Amino acid sequence: MRKAMAFTFGAVMGGIIGALVALLFAPTSGEKFRSSFQEQLENIQIEIKEAAKKKRAELEGQLDDLIQPKES
Repeated sequence: MRKAMAFTFGAVMGGIIGALVALLFAPTSGEKFRSSFQEQLENIQIEIKEAAKKKRAELEGQLDDLIQPKES
């Protein structure tokens, strides 16, 4: 199990490092890259906030169901 976890960690880290190297050597200008990166980051933040709102509403609904007394 320990070897599998070490392999998985190494594969993930290798993927991250490889992606960063690819981005650094990509044939786009730094300004264009930063603009694109910032836009993608903002989109991810929006998606996370929407998912959090949805999950909160779902959990609040479940809490309301648990709090209300059951009718016999």
